[in-house]
Amino acid sequence: MKVIVIGCGRVGEQVCLLMEQDGHDVTVIDSDASALARLGSKFKGHKIKGVGFDQKVLLEAGIETADAFVSTSSSDNVNIVAARIARNIFRVPRVVARLYDPRQAEIYQRLGLLTISSTNLGAERIRQLITHEELEPVISFGKGEVSLIRLEVPAHLAGHAVKHLVVPGEIIVVSIVRNGEAFIPMLGTELQADDTLHMAIMASSLYRLGELLGIGGGG
Repeated sequence: MKVIVIGCGRVGEQVCLLMEQDGHDVTVIDSDASALARLGSKFKGHKIKGVGFDQKVLLEAGIETADAFVSTSSSDNVNIVAARIARNIFRVPRVVARLYDPRQAEIYQRLGLLTISSTNLGAERIRQLITHEELEPVISFGKGEVSLIRLEVPAHLAGHAVKHLVVPGEIIVVSIVRNGEAFIPMLGTELQADDTLHMAIMASSLYRLGELLGIGGGG
C-alpha cells in the first residue's frame, strides 16, 4: 500500500514507523526539516519538506497513485484542507484526518470525511482508567463509543454461562482465551476461572458491565 502522511509530529511519526514496519510504501510531508529528521536513518520511506496542502508537493509525493492519505499536523484547518484535497481532487481511496476539536470532527464526519479526534479518545480513555480500572480497554472504535475490553474472569463467575454477561446491543462476549487457546463462545458456554474474555461494549454500558461482574456500583 502506498501511504502519504502529512505532519511528522508525535502521531505522524508513529504512523509512519508503524506503516513502514508493516511493509507499506510511506511518504511523509512536513514543513519542518527537524521533524522529518526525527524518523532517523532506519526509516526507509520518502521524506518531503513542504506544505501538506500544496498540490505541487502532493504530486511530488505521488498522491495520484496513493492508496491512503493521513493528515496528522498540529492544525485542524490544515488537516481538513489536505484531507479534502486528497479525497475530492485526487480521489485517494482511504483518507483520515486527525482533529483536535471534537466539534469539528462531528461536522466533517457528517460530510463523509473520516476523522480521528485525539481529544475525545484521550478523554474517554482517562474516564475508563479512573472509573473502571478492572476493565482493560484493548482498542476503541469510532470516537470511543465502542471499546474492546480485556477481562480476567472473576472467581465468583466461574460456572456461569456467557449469556449472563451479554446485553443485546450493549455488551457482547467476542472471544474466550482458555489454556492459551482462543475460541468464540456460545451463549451457553460456561465460564471458567482463569478465562480471559474479550468483550465488545458500548462506552455508556461500562457501569452496567461493572454491575454484572460484581465490580461496579451494583456489586
